[in-house]
Amino acid sequence: MTEKEKMLKGLPYNSRDRELIAMYHRARKLFSEYNRLNSENRQKRNEILNKLLKYKGEGVWIEAPFYCDYGENISIGANTFVNANCFFLDDNFITIGENGLIAPYVQIYTSAHPVDPRERIQTSEGRTSYVTYTKPVTIGKNAWIGGNSVILPGVTIGDNVTIGAGAVVTKDIPDNVLALGNPCRVVKNFESEEQ
Repeated sequence: MTEKEKMLKGLPYNSRDRELIAMYHRARKLFSEYNRLNSENRQKRNEILNKLLKYKGEGVWIEAPFYCDYGENISIGANTFVNANCFFLDDNFITIGENGLIAPYVQIYTSAHPVDPRERIQTSEGRTSYVTYTKPVTIGKNAWIGGNSVILPGVTIGDNVTIGAGAVVTKDIPDNVLALGNPCRVVKNFESEEQ
């Protein structure tokens, strides 16, 4: 099994593997070019995003600067807007539904490390490495993720959800709610309100 296959299966993997490093450099070339482009150059911006991302629906708009690890594990649904200075750590799949709003400085993480340093730090033949594993992140359709929010590995955010600014989303959030805080928690259910 390759290190990339291990990574996408959520198994411990070597992030300095030759194939992964090549993917890393490819993504940086593409998003660096994207981030330097004039915002009016829509055609070239779309060409780069089509090369960088696994899937980009019609009408997706990503403000520069934008950052990611590999890009090829990110799928973004139609008419979703990603604001400036977002970082998507796509060591596993990040899937964002249609009609989403992702505010500035949102961070989506799919990779993590063991909390215990005895498990996290590995030394072999005088070389130090860090145990890394991944879990996918899914954000449903019609979601609004407030500015400076952090979404942790393995989280699923449902459809029609609003995440308040500055939230740290550590667990799944159901459909049709407002959730906020650190840790993020549901504070309002849109379905239970009288129409």
